[in-house]
Amino acid sequence: MADVNDWNTRIIEEFRSNEGRVGGQFAGAPLLLLTTTGRRTGAPRTNPMMYLADGDRVLVFASKAGAPTHPDWYLNLVARPQVTVELGTERFQATAVALEGDERDRLFAEQASRYPGFAGYQEKTDRVIPVVALIREG
Repeated sequence: MADVNDWNTRIIEEFRSNEGRVGGQFAGAPLLLLTTTGRRTGAPRTNPMMYLADGDRVLVFASKAGAPTHPDWYLNLVARPQVTVELGTERFQATAVALEGDERDRLFAEQASRYPGFAGYQEKTDRVIPVVALIREG
């Protein structure tokens, strides 16, 4: 697990020091930082992830690369939906809302058409990968 944490830490540092731009596998991809509150610890937890802009909302996808369980960040925001989003040089508070049904399916399909890796993640798991709308507060 330390490897994932070290990798996340490097991406987060690069994102913050380069106005939201990073290299490597995320070069040119839409990337944001999502800070949730740990459901057990109450501590802030920041994760880099790809997003899809959808009007006034920003959508994130709890893929965990197709693992059989949901990522911790998703479980955290289900427990405490108030989150912080860093998008480029902007930082704002948001409320996380998991999408369902046709809306979820349509938006996941849009992300998978833009980034086929997401379709591959869904094929690898029996769980339905959650799509979460981050709705800016205020």
